[in-house]
Amino acid sequence: MKTKEIAGMTFKDISSEEYRVYQFADMEVRIEKPQWMNFNIKSGGHRVLDVDGISHYIPTGWRHLYWKSENGFVF
Repeated sequence: MKTKEIAGMTFKDISSEEYRVYQFADMEVRIEKPQWMNFNIKSGGHRVLDVDGISHYIPTGWRHLYWKSENGFVF
């Protein structure tokens, strides 16, 4: 799995995902074509960079996370 350093944080390549959805109790957040993801072990939050260069921060507290891989790969 490819990784890269951005602003002193290690991001892993998730570009095989078509989308990524975080479900909260009152809403959901869908990120189209995510490219890179960093997990903050202290806060539990995720930082996701999408194909358009938009950065998303998903705080801890989500109820369900799901995604669809472009090539059908499941891990």
